[in-house]
Amino acid sequence: MKKLSVFFAIIFGMMGIVRADEGMWLPMFVERLNYVDMQKMGLQLTPEELYSINNSSLKDAIVGLSSSDKPRGFFCTGEIVSDNSLLFTNHHCGYSSIAALSTVEHDYLNEGFWAKSFSEELPAFGVTASFLVRMEDVTNEVLSVVNDTMSFMQKNQAIQQKIAELEDAASEDGKLNPVIKGFFEGNEYYMFVYKTYTDVRLVGTAPQSIGKFGGDTDNWMWPRHTGDFSIFRVYADENGEPKGYNEDNKPLTPKHHLPISLDGIQPDDFTMIWGFPGSTERYMTSYGINYNVDVFYPIVYEVFKAETDVMDEYMKIDKAVNIAYADNKAGLANTWKNFEGQIKMLRKNKVAERKAELENEFMNWVNANEDRKAEYGDVLSILEAMYAQLSETSDMLYYPNFLSQLGPIAKSAEFMKYYDVTTDKEASKEEKLAAAEALKEINVEEMFLDQDARVEKDMLVAVVNIYSNKFAAEELPEGLQKLLKQHKGDWEALANDIYDNSIFSTQESINAFIEKPNAKKMAKDPAFVTLQALMEQIYSIVPAYRMANIAIAEANHSFVKGLRELYAETQPDKVLYPDANSTMRMSYGSVKDYQPADAIHYDYVCTANGILEKYIPGDFEFDAPERLLKLIEAKEFGQYANEDGELITCFLSTNDITGGNSGSPIMNGKGELIGLAFDGNWEAMSGDVNFEPTLQRTINVDIRYVLFIIDKFAGATNLIDELDIHKAMPEPIRVEEE
Repeated sequence: MKKLSVFFAIIFGMMGIVRADEGMWLPMFVERLNYVDMQKMGLQLTPEELYSINNSSLKDAIVGLSSSDKPRGFFCTGEIVSDNSLLFTNHHCGYSSIAALSTVEHDYLNEGFWAKSFSEELPAFGVTASFLVRMEDVTNEVLSVVNDTMSFMQKNQAIQQKIAELEDAASEDGKLNPVIKGFFEGNEYYMFVYKTYTDVRLVGTAPQSIGKFGGDTDNWMWPRHTGDFSIFRVYADENGEPKGYNEDNKPLTPKHHLPISLDGIQPDDFTMIWGFPGSTERYMTSYGINYNVDVFYPIVYEVFKAETDVMDEYMKIDKAVNIAYADNKAGLANTWKNFEGQIKMLRKNKVAERKAELENEFMNWVNANEDRKAEYGDVLSILEAMYAQLSETSDMLYYPNFLSQLGPIAKSAEFMKYYDVTTDKEASKEEKLAAAEALKEINVEEMFLDQDARVEKDMLVAVVNIYSNKFAAEELPEGLQKLLKQHKGDWEALANDIYDNSIFSTQESINAFIEKPNAKKMAKDPAFVTLQALMEQIYSIVPAYRMANIAIAEANHSFVKGLRELYAETQPDKVLYPDANSTMRMSYGSVKDYQPADAIHYDYVCTANGILEKYIPGDFEFDAPERLLKLIEAKEFGQYANEDGELITCFLSTNDITGGNSGSPIMNGKGELIGLAFDGNWEAMSGDVNFEPTLQRTINVDIRYVLFIIDKFAGATNLIDELDIHKAMPEPIRVEEE
């Protein structure tokens, strides 16, 4: 047993339970689990100042950003930095709102925007800000409705019903937004109660040549020189309660806002990040990793990369297209580069092999006891078999699915119900007339909003070409085989026919069809026939795909349950942290450099000099505003320079973060804002599955660079005046008397 315990001390070290800078911790447990470590590293706040449900605390300055008034998760994090609820987040978090507010005449994406007063601030429709009121453990209540006689699906159904009851009871008649989520693969449950504000307004943004400097090339890379920040404000009614956009609304008076430090950072300084990390999979088995690396990620990478390549081609030459596709392209590009990095680094860092070692030891522990064999003996073999089943079905699911979401094919899906009813021999005349009448409710103009026909057609051709290389003709659905035969086997000719001749290619042709709908005409339409064939292909494997995923979920639940038992037995003094799931977490670490490879060393900071070095006039990614270049060349940094007179743009820390943490505040031991977290690093792209302590770093934009852009570049001193800025006085030089 001693040998086994020693092994697990090593193995669990790669799962997030040994190093202080690993783990995304629930705030309600900070005092019990993390506080002593944090104090030793440099934290100067009390547990009550970090998290309290009765008094103002740091958690009250942390905001979850969503597009819903009842969010169950958050796409980014923001932080409140003034008594008037000024909110800082990343530029890429505000990107969608900035793009939506931009026009050719007022191109805020490329020119920037700075409100000089409350009245100039612009409503960011579609963005909401949620504050955590409290969280509580509801594991016993949720699991009280299940028993061992139930199947896994029956348990899930009962659990979801109980969750709905508990959430409704805690909502205070809709005033609050309670969300209950499972942890450790459904072995624990916690409720998070939020107050969500729907009136959020854009206050300031630098041009994307600053906020997105480096573009996709620099994404996840170090060194970094991106001013990744944007500024919003939260508004409320006269009582400080949530209310939709209204001119009478006032800036919310927050319970807490973060002061800002200009003292800068040094190696090994304590850092903590609070926010809403989206998802990690630290308990994923080797089978799941191999499926992602070999099957799923390559599919998504191939399709999304092809689509963004087409967008790039037109965005570079057409300002209107650049604005229209900016948000969509950013999301797709971020995904494909993320998956590219994960493919490379999961392999390079041998994560699957290391997980396999853990699985072997887990089975040795299981097989040493008959009761454990009965409960956990088949868990890993089930996971192996079900991931193999996913591998067999994924091409048939994902490629047709992605193709069905493009151009006229996607638009034709809006008319599927009409076609089904009209061609149903058992449907009544009244039902068919009602189906035709319902077509008039379709918002055709919205279907074409922010779309350029050239871009849409070329994307369709690109993805059709990908699809054509994945399946032999005999593997295709019958309808697609017939269409292809009509086009003499030429896939590109088929794609052109879809776009050039389909009813669903233009607003005019769709509107004409709605006026005189005709199911027989639909039945011959190349886009609709293609959609039907793709759906046939997808539906043929959906049962097997769903069954595999249900079995994987059940096996993962058991595997993590067993791991926790094993760990409790072998190292009872250590605590496992749960995977991220878009709930508030805290991580802590320190400022630190790293060595990505032999003979290569990366410093912990970047300076504005790097902007001059990377600058390429007129380049899509590395252009920079003339005013910024002149300020850097003249070193006109003011109070935002460091002790050497340089302007730090970004810095590294060892904090454990993931997607959703974008925009999170990174703070010093006093709880002062020193930067905004915005990225991870390329060499540790495997970090969502396995924390890499020697490699994994968070990339943060330095708060001094943020303030420099607001103040010196934009001249938005009204915003600087609103902030609570701290700077320590220099230590006096002591001269000893002789």
